[in-house]
Amino acid sequence: MVKQIAFSLALLITLGVFTFTVLRLISYFRFTKTGFPIRDLPKRFMVMLDVAIGQTKIFRHPVIGFFHALVFWGFCVIIFGSIEMVIDGLSGLERSLKVLGGFYNVIMASGDVFALVVAGSIVIFMIRRLFLHISRFEGIEMKKKSHQDANIALSMILLLMLSLMGMNAAYVELQTAGNEPVYGVYPVGNLLAPIFSGLSLSGMHVAHEFFWWSHILLIFIFANILPYSKHFHVFLSVPNTFLTRLEPLGKLTNMDDITREVKLMLDPNAAFEAPAADAPVSRFGVKDVEDVTWKNYFDSLTCTECGRCSAVCPANTTGKMLSPRKIFMDLRARMKEKGPGLVRKGMEYTDNKSLLRDYISEEELWACTTCNACAQECPVNINHPTLIVDMRRYLVMEESSAPSGLKTMFANIENNGAPWQYSPEDRLLWAENLEMKVS
Repeated sequence: MVKQIAFSLALLITLGVFTFTVLRLISYFRFTKTGFPIRDLPKRFMVMLDVAIGQTKIFRHPVIGFFHALVFWGFCVIIFGSIEMVIDGLSGLERSLKVLGGFYNVIMASGDVFALVVAGSIVIFMIRRLFLHISRFEGIEMKKKSHQDANIALSMILLLMLSLMGMNAAYVELQTAGNEPVYGVYPVGNLLAPIFSGLSLSGMHVAHEFFWWSHILLIFIFANILPYSKHFHVFLSVPNTFLTRLEPLGKLTNMDDITREVKLMLDPNAAFEAPAADAPVSRFGVKDVEDVTWKNYFDSLTCTECGRCSAVCPANTTGKMLSPRKIFMDLRARMKEKGPGLVRKGMEYTDNKSLLRDYISEEELWACTTCNACAQECPVNINHPTLIVDMRRYLVMEESSAPSGLKTMFANIENNGAPWQYSPEDRLLWAENLEMKVS
């Protein structure tokens, strides 16, 4: 009974803190703009299965991608054991899901093996981060805090796996020594069980309880650390791939206000609903966090900071300032800074700063070639160019700010109807005196 009360209290605190954090993040979304409609659900589901569950983009780096996929799949299996622990903790039962019979044996055996596999993979990840100095883990946006965040998360996952293996091994030895049935199959647990053979039955029980509490409390702590770290993608990567923008990567969306004006010029009688007289004047493009779409912000929360986007960016690899990863890390950081003020005071709140220039420079934005290599490579389907283009739209349409070469092109389009500095009347001069054979 004491165990049930202690567990219930720990679970209540965990859920309370997690709910508070998530609701705070959700409150920021109401200050973003509407994105694309969520349609074609079957196609979205297939994209989610392919990219998130199948981890297909991860395998573009086949060796390390394989280990990452093992970690993901391992968590998918081990979560069943975590659910059982919650049921046991609340009900006071032991191995409550054993009623599943053969399926229970398969799940427990898979989770036990994956605990070892995941632990081994995590050790490999930690060696790479600490000793191999992978280039894509570096960059001006990768501060000391980012590296500490990764190391803490990897360490906690390793402790989770070690505690799970210890719990299973102690359980097997305890049940065997006490001539009690062992529910489930534990291949790794059977190998490690002799570690506890020198203990008395009460000692084995204490060892099992120690690992049981260690494992479940680490889960609770880890769950509440995730929303404050890049590892929030543990929760968000699957829904983010489901919410993928399904249009071709190179397609740039039109701005509704501009489309309306163009159609009105072409057909003044077009049946468009006129904006209300007191409607606020919309901003062209993105200057600050309240101008981004909800999907942009969702992408920023999902970003794994893996650096695959920046590693394939032609601007970044040729020494330009642009790092696609930094764009979304900056968006996340800016919303974290401004979001609380928006919640308190509404859209009128300003801190005299903005995402543009205070976080992201014009030079970074204009370095983008919109090749979409970043979006193609991102393992969680973040679409970086959509935000970059919208910020450039603000610069051009609100501030008339653009590189000199582009300004010349804009002027030529306005005056000559084409990007070139020639009069429309002179466009066919190149064809004069050409002899053409007519069959």
